[in-house]
Amino acid sequence: MKTALVWFRRDLRLADNPALSHALERAERILAVYIGGFEAPGTEPGAASRWWLHQSLTAFAADLNQRGAELVIRRGEPAKVLGQLAKEQGAEAVFWNRLYEPAQDAADRKTCDSLIAAGLEVQTYNGALLAEPWEIQTQTGGPYRVYTPFSRNVRARGAPRSPLPAPRRIPGLAAQSLSIDSLGLLPRIRWDAGMSRMWTPGEAGAHRRLGRFCDEALHDYSAGRDRPDQLLTSLLSPHLHFGEIGPVQVLARLQRELAEQHGPGVSAGAEAYEREILWREFAHHVIYHYPTTPTEPMDPRFAGFAWRQPREYAADLARWQRGATGVPIVDAGMRQLWSTGWMHNRVRMIVASFLSKNLLIPWQEGAAWFLDTLVDADLAANSMGWQWVSGSGADAAPYFRIFNPVTQSQKFDPQGRYLRQWVPEIAALPDKLVHAPWLLGPAESARQKIDYPVPSVDLGESRARALQAFDLIKQRAS
Repeated sequence: MKTALVWFRRDLRLADNPALSHALERAERILAVYIGGFEAPGTEPGAASRWWLHQSLTAFAADLNQRGAELVIRRGEPAKVLGQLAKEQGAEAVFWNRLYEPAQDAADRKTCDSLIAAGLEVQTYNGALLAEPWEIQTQTGGPYRVYTPFSRNVRARGAPRSPLPAPRRIPGLAAQSLSIDSLGLLPRIRWDAGMSRMWTPGEAGAHRRLGRFCDEALHDYSAGRDRPDQLLTSLLSPHLHFGEIGPVQVLARLQRELAEQHGPGVSAGAEAYEREILWREFAHHVIYHYPTTPTEPMDPRFAGFAWRQPREYAADLARWQRGATGVPIVDAGMRQLWSTGWMHNRVRMIVASFLSKNLLIPWQEGAAWFLDTLVDADLAANSMGWQWVSGSGADAAPYFRIFNPVTQSQKFDPQGRYLRQWVPEIAALPDKLVHAPWLLGPAESARQKIDYPVPSVDLGESRARALQAFDLIKQRAS
């Protein structure tokens, strides 16, 4: 084969890229293509993800250039764009890595059929997961809805393959291309300074982040991963989402750490982080088999849950989004999200529980906000997380889980360092009060000149209200 197109999407890396590797084995020269502005419904990137995508495309184009290729950028319906490029270049085949969101999968199948009908060969690969969703089945032949047996199944299969090396040289072709700037991914009013300081999008940034995690945090990860006041998480989630690094590479690095370093800390940390990678895998398998997961409860009982109506909760939702609820751990998380495009996972659970349980606001509202503001806004993981916290999802607890934000804050940020960083209004309070400043009372708050709101809901009363709503749907179901 003389010429092939390689269509890049959320696989913006050179190493361990199956579509790129196989195209280079089959074709004498390739044309690297990115198509903007035509995402499948429900998969459109939010504002924070668009910022990341701009940076990631810039880094990826530079990596391609160093190896002799150019990233050709077009806009439009993929089948038409790829068909036109194939005609221009005399290409015989199109290679790409699969995406698994239901709407995207359906769109890709139509693109594939259209290109085949036009006489092109189409080859697609798994570059995003450890196993295909249709490969992992229960003993009865169906998909898993519970994480633990799913993870056992995936582990039992062993490593799917060794990571593929990056090509040293790419015999690339050039074609008329749009600029990355023309995709309009960056905000017109620049609010991204905090994200620019925190993140280095791109394949090199992903591997530096993984190296830092293994060298500096892996030993303490198992014990400290729930502490937002300590930098012990990997921060790899946006790099994984955009495919700047893949789960096969991450697990291979963990195995290397286990082989080279001994001690209970490294072993426990690697095992704990592997569980997080498998949870991501589980989310993608669930959304593939249950395509309504992003919008509808997996537990049908929750279709009748007594959520408040939009006119009733609009003000509370706005306060939650701004980080102005009066509950410090909730506000700290929401402000961290707005500033950096990211939030610690433990805090994500707390703010989600507060929204869906204490405020009785439908989880879909929170999921939509996260999709717009997270740099790692992954539809599968985001939907899974929100359904899990709300109690309606796969692998939900047999009881109605309601996080107490005060005790969670006291347990996982005992000195209040995280709270003081993101909620400076209460920084001067002693540790005993920083988690619940309303205990000061209005007079003392005024005396100390603390300009911080009182919570709009009583935590105890709102918890009881949520439990009552859950009891009601249980009674209806029985």
